[in-house]
Amino acid sequence: MCRNIRKLRQPERLPTDQEMEDAALQFVRKVSGYRKPSRANEEAFGCAVTEIADATRRLFENLQTR
Repeated sequence: MCRNIRKLRQPERLPTDQEMEDAALQFVRKVSGYRKPSRANEEAFGCAVTEIADATRRLFENLQTR
């Protein structure tokens, strides 16, 4: 979908909160088509970024490693 989204999983460490937030922002920008939302859409945009960052955090907390 978006070639610019970086892989966050690294064998030596978990991604930082900032890295997860940046990836979530990039994802929301891509799927919404907005680089910066209008004032009317700012809250929905921000909530989506937060929810995706939280889901990403839960994903990494629950991933099993070999």
